Amino acid sequence: MIEQLLAYGWWVAAVFIVFGFVALVKGADWLVDGASAIAKHFGITDLVIGLTVVAFGTSMPEFVVNMVSVAEGSTDLAITNVLGSNIINTFVILGLTAVVYPIASRKRSRDFDIPMSIIAGVLVLIFVTIQLPFGECGKGVGRAGGIVLLAMFGYFLYNTFRHTKDHPKESEDLVVESKEIPTRRAIALILGGFIGLCVGGELIVKSAVDIATRMGVSEAIIGLTIVALGTSLPELATSVIAAAKHNSDIALGNVVGSNIFNVFFVLATSATIRPLPAYDGIELDAGMVALGSIIVWMAVKTDKKRKVQRWAGALLLLVYAGYLTYRLLNV
Repeated sequence: MIEQLLAYGWWVAAVFIVFGFVALVKGADWLVDGASAIAKHFGITDLVIGLTVVAFGTSMPEFVVNMVSVAEGSTDLAITNVLGSNIINTFVILGLTAVVYPIASRKRSRDFDIPMSIIAGVLVLIFVTIQLPFGECGKGVGRAGGIVLLAMFGYFLYNTFRHTKDHPKESEDLVVESKEIPTRRAIALILGGFIGLCVGGELIVKSAVDIATRMGVSEAIIGLTIVALGTSLPELATSVIAAAKHNSDIALGNVVGSNIFNVFFVLATSATIRPLPAYDGIELDAGMVALGSIIVWMAVKTDKKRKVQRWAGALLLLVYAGYLTYRLLNV
């Protein structure tokens, strides 16, 4: 059905992309609201809901797009969706946020979260540049690599829960005030959310492949740009609004947390299901993921106020502009 409609022209694919992102974002919102309400009915605390349901829910757009891409055999789209989202999250979203208002950082972010995001980028870079003896797909993220990343995700969750237990006052921003929703409506929201996510993911992947074919460019380029930007829109809106309200420390936590989930959960799960071989230029893309986290970490570590100042935000934007120009000129 979708393939038949796409045959009418590129404009159909463009419309499908837009509708796909709307369905994806709305579906994720419904799923989080419904699941949070059900969890609340079972007596689960708002803090645990924030650490689990809401945290996983914010990564659902990337996760669903990756699952559909893997099922369709579009492995380049699956891996670039994650790499591209992390690049945009760090260089564009944090860059714009810092330019609007300097981003404050918390000790937990400086000492654990940002270093974990650096490790995530470095691990992916190792997998895609070195021919590992246990790699089923040569250079790339194979099942063994996916398992390694999932193990890191388990460690991240364990450390996060332990920290919130030992330092409850530092975790107040993770507490989510769950909406009081009747059980039937919560179940309906969950079902509607799943449908929205599935429909949105299918529209995005098939339309992205169609656009890449019509433009004569690789799926990797479409994944790094259109798809990655679309799945990062929630983080962009949240971070810029937080900065405008001078709550920029929330922006840093949201972006770094999203980057960690994208690699250790989304990419790891995708690679475990289906090995993700390397594509042309993947070394640069993976290197950018690590570089972005390093720049942010150095910015907060060297600043007396432990903030990502406006100059660092401008630097992130300039580096991204140079990277994007190079990638587009060398497709």
